Amino acid sequence: MDNEQTAPGFDEEMREIFESYLVEAREILEHLSQDLLALEKSPSDTNVLNNIFREMHTLKGTSSFLGFSQIAELAHTSEDLLNKLRKGECTATSEIVDVLIEAHKTAGILLQRIESRDLEPIEMNKLLEKLRKGMEQSAPVKEQSPEMPKTEQAAQVSEIIEAQSQHTADTTIRVDVSRLDDLMNLIGELVLARNRLSQATQSLIEKYERLDMSRHIADVSSQIDFVTTELQMAVMKTRMVPIEKVFSGLPLVAREVMRTTGKEVDLQIYGKETELDKSIIEELKDPLIHMIRNAVDHGIELPEERKKLGKSEKGIIVVNAERDGNYILITMEDDGTGMDIDKIKKKALEKGLISEIEAAEMSKNDALNLIFLPGFSTKKDITSVSGRGVGMDVVKTNIAKLKGIVEIDSNIGTGTIITLKVPLTLAIIQGLLLKVADEIFAVPLSAVLEIVRISQEEIFSIQGREVIRVRDSVLPLARMVEIIGKKKSDRKPGLSYVVIVGWAEKRIGLLVDSLQGQKEVVIKTLGEYLGDVPGIAGSTILGDGSVILVIDVGRFIELIARHFGKVA
Repeated sequence: MDNEQTAPGFDEEMREIFESYLVEAREILEHLSQDLLALEKSPSDTNVLNNIFREMHTLKGTSSFLGFSQIAELAHTSEDLLNKLRKGECTATSEIVDVLIEAHKTAGILLQRIESRDLEPIEMNKLLEKLRKGMEQSAPVKEQSPEMPKTEQAAQVSEIIEAQSQHTADTTIRVDVSRLDDLMNLIGELVLARNRLSQATQSLIEKYERLDMSRHIADVSSQIDFVTTELQMAVMKTRMVPIEKVFSGLPLVAREVMRTTGKEVDLQIYGKETELDKSIIEELKDPLIHMIRNAVDHGIELPEERKKLGKSEKGIIVVNAERDGNYILITMEDDGTGMDIDKIKKKALEKGLISEIEAAEMSKNDALNLIFLPGFSTKKDITSVSGRGVGMDVVKTNIAKLKGIVEIDSNIGTGTIITLKVPLTLAIIQGLLLKVADEIFAVPLSAVLEIVRISQEEIFSIQGREVIRVRDSVLPLARMVEIIGKKKSDRKPGLSYVVIVGWAEKRIGLLVDSLQGQKEVVIKTLGEYLGDVPGIAGSTILGDGSVILVIDVGRFIELIARHFGKVA
């Protein structure tokens, strides 16, 4: 077999073709995952078989052209089997569908290796042999139609291939994601410049309000403000892709776990058309895969067990995506056994993750969140599906990177609901500016629940922690001036501002000196020199040119909890 390290597809002059190949190959594998499941339900559906044949044929052709011989050979052998299925020379039995799905999974592995340019050949002789054996199976005897001339067969195949994506060819173009990233960065800089222009214009009008030129500049500034906002929305829309790209792979994952565990599941997926930023879509794939595997393996009971409990033998898992303001909510709900809080606490104690005192004082939500700790697993037996302590910590880590949150609720015998809340985009947010001593910070407006003013007499102490009462709730209070290491602030005695922020079920009040208003802020990373600063999402530039820090509310609350005790 040829060494794929020297594949012509890696030549610099072939770079654009190679990038287009990766995009097309990913799309083919996404379509194949759905079509193969459709074939399993309707083995004799000619349209489905033609779709799968066409997709394999295209994958073979482009892979062969670029010199990726292993994936081309796999697609070619699969294509031969599919051709026999199309012509009725063999039947799409469950065994044949299994081997086609295995071929699909192996093609995905090969594509990942091609992307990373780690292209040492993998062992797939057994898989190729399975595909060839599938061709040897004979179909039931049936009345044969007159044999089609070979020239007509070839013409029919060509016709099928030419119909790939032809209806969208004239209305869509493919753009490299890096170009969209560059465009988004430029829009970010434009937003910053717009903010500075707006502030300068305001200062000019305050000083020279009566001059015609001042009013003219104000009109121009207003127009630039409007156009910048429209341009920003237009660019964001070009980066939005349907979440279906992630959801499409879940049925195959569920099928694999069902086959391994012997469980039966009806997977229902809604909200496939919901759109969010391309960069966020990529990060959602692993969390959702781990969640679906966990739901089938841990959540859903075996058919005979469900029957004893008075449930239907087939479990139900519902996945849904919907937009909520500037966020996307993704829920995964099952009607399985639910999570045993005592069992989770016991396992955490055995692993030394919590103390006896912590276990006794721990709330239901805190106990459920233990499943997100690295290495945590309640599974006694290690299987190919779970039990190695790898899984749900990936969910929390990936969602945290997206500045999102994970919420979980579970009841024994009823089932479990896991909710992911992720922002539509990571680049530009609405922020509330807070002043603490001589520093200004921005906090995402979406995390701000309420703003109250209190006097010093309304601050109480419970077990050494300062708290405030807001209606019927008691909230922990964090003095921002102490958190940032300032000895005193320039705040005058009297009423103080408390900004109540929330993340998942956590709530905390931030005591600040003053509020500086609401601004649209462009989040910039802190760079390699500063790296990852706990509790800080990045920085932004204000209209006067000053640089301020943007608070990562989720990690900020965790930081406060570690240093000052638990939060509400």
